[in-house]
Amino acid sequence: MRVGTKSVIFGVHATLVHPFFLAYAWSRLFGFPWDPRLWVAFLVHDLGYIGKANMESSEGQQHVVLGGRIMGWLFGPEWRDFTLCHSRHWAESVGKKYSKLCLADKLAFVLTPAWLYIPMARFSGELREYMRVSSERQLGGRVSNFELSLLKSRDPRVWLEGLKLYTRRWIEQHRDGLRGRSASVRPQRFQEQVVGSQS
Repeated sequence: MRVGTKSVIFGVHATLVHPFFLAYAWSRLFGFPWDPRLWVAFLVHDLGYIGKANMESSEGQQHVVLGGRIMGWLFGPEWRDFTLCHSRHWAESVGKKYSKLCLADKLAFVLTPAWLYIPMARFSGELREYMRVSSERQLGGRVSNFELSLLKSRDPRVWLEGLKLYTRRWIEQHRDGLRGRSASVRPQRFQEQVVGSQS
């Protein structure tokens, strides 16, 4: 069983756990999620990890496509984009702003307790990749020296604390959903071609 599949079944993106932390995070940021379409998005946004051999490569970054398709089919293009753009990387690659779902998803990670997150990540096989990639990825000056010292730790609890500190700070800086880097806006057709090419 591939790591992406394990993640969705019993790892850090587990469909029986992660959507509830996401709903809690949404409540903290934006108020209770009364719209039932939000709950569908909470459930399907990470289903695209199923079948993925890893989480952080270009293959893993395509995980948004399945949830986006489902939401687009059910509720239209606005909800497709809402779900696709829960990934900062995806949003930037198609010239869009990240969605509120991105902020809530990041906060859901912060709110997931270490005693739950670390065993899930270890059991699914995600932990080693996350620890390796996060310390490499954060070297661009976006983290404080203290956060970086924690991210370089080989102790999963110390590493996780560093990543949560950085993530919480990022959320606070971007919670209005209007700041952050974005590419020049590309036509809607571009995003549709990218999504369609994953069929």
